[in-house]
Amino acid sequence: MENKRYRLHFYGIVQGVGFRYTASHAANMCRLTGFVRNEYDGSVLCEVQGAEGDIERFVQIVRSGRFIDITNIEKTLLPLDDDERGFEVRY
Repeated sequence: MENKRYRLHFYGIVQGVGFRYTASHAANMCRLTGFVRNEYDGSVLCEVQGAEGDIERFVQIVRSGRFIDITNIEKTLLPLDDDERGFEVRY
């Protein structure tokens, strides 16, 4: 199965609700690389890389977060980053 990389821009109640922690935990569970960070407009930006099915599972896990309420996700396909080795929370 070939890897993909997506930029996922999450909107809704996504800051101050443990989103980045949930995303980091989900990425590790799904064996994805990338990063997550809060944006100044109240949204959260995330880039994830891995198998398509694992990325879909990642989104499901994040969406099911207890206090997280995602109203919209903008999904953009990106080129792979062959040098990336882990998933990080950026500040």
